[in-house]
Amino acid sequence: MRTQVAIIGGGPAGLLLQQLLHLAGIESVVLEQRSRDYVEARIRAGVLETSAVRLLEQVGVDARMKREGLIHDGFALAVDGQVHRIDLKGLTGGSTVMVYGQTEVTKDLNDAAAARGTPVIFEAQDVALHDLKTDTPFVTYAKDGVAQRLDCDFVAGCDGYHGVSRPSIPAEVLRSFERVYPFGWLGILADVPPCDHELIYSNHERGFALASMRSNVRSRYYIQTPVDADLADWPDDKIWDELALRLGPKAAASMTRGESIEKSIAPLRSFVAEPMRWGRLFLAGDAAHIVPPTGAKGLNLAASDVHYLSEALIAFYAKGSSDGIEAYSAKALARVWKAERFSWWFTGLTHRFPDTDTDAFGRRMQRAEIDYIVSSRAAQMTVAENYVGLPY
Repeated sequence: MRTQVAIIGGGPAGLLLQQLLHLAGIESVVLEQRSRDYVEARIRAGVLETSAVRLLEQVGVDARMKREGLIHDGFALAVDGQVHRIDLKGLTGGSTVMVYGQTEVTKDLNDAAAARGTPVIFEAQDVALHDLKTDTPFVTYAKDGVAQRLDCDFVAGCDGYHGVSRPSIPAEVLRSFERVYPFGWLGILADVPPCDHELIYSNHERGFALASMRSNVRSRYYIQTPVDADLADWPDDKIWDELALRLGPKAAASMTRGESIEKSIAPLRSFVAEPMRWGRLFLAGDAAHIVPPTGAKGLNLAASDVHYLSEALIAFYAKGSSDGIEAYSAKALARVWKAERFSWWFTGLTHRFPDTDTDAFGRRMQRAEIDYIVSSRAAQMTVAENYVGLPY
């Protein structure tokens, strides 16, 4: 089989890239290791930047998002129970964010692929990339136990942190940067109304907490815990009690408790791999970078990568220009590092670190930073600009 672009990974990055290329008349095949049901069941982030929403509109998969998604004009920053609102819309001249789960984005993109006949091959095993430094790269894989070969012009590696794409770049070429945080997020999903109509990020002496949602009847909450915490030590009632304490009395009074339908502990890290292009291979999304979930930049960074990559490939096929291909890595990384900076900063602002005990210098610095944000419109504008997403 032959195509123009082989896309490795059937998550939102790979599927969105395929739809952008399809609208430009460029053929592609998506290879996904897992089943469609598995991919669509993965619980991920749910806050979309303004530009990510526009990309989904561009590929025509925005109808359900606009019906079911929640537009947020701001978010709250709580400090030991005192709540301060960041007015995103007012501070940025009209920009907002959309609360719409990554699971739902993936379902919408899969439906679009099926409707348009853009091929997505699920349960593709033993994927390997070959001849990436030549003009004739190809991909091998197995489907239903039968060896397959996919010839192509380019390979887009959208297969996440544990995929095969990034390791296909030689170790002497690839450079990685990483920070591992000394805590995790214990997340709980429950079919209860959210405690507030906007997100609440809380810095409390007992640790970070986040009140979020997936809809008006499904809530997503998080608390900071040791990364090696045992879920067995966190029954639902204990989590609800801790959330009520960390989020403050106003949120606690509006909180509806219910049985969890999903519960997990996720480690936090910042990670970037450079370069994001080697020969005919491009990295996009989690294959190239990971951000802590504070500020919800993961899916949004994948969307910006795909935007830059699609533009580069469209220019190559439409005009014979390689300028975008040559510039892809540098252009994508410039935005990646800014998002990494914001996520790192926001995590540092809201979480308890080993040096932020009640009377420690680090804790006082957190309070001084928050006091400055609360009292300065200029500081709030900087926060808001980064939260709604820097322009592509």
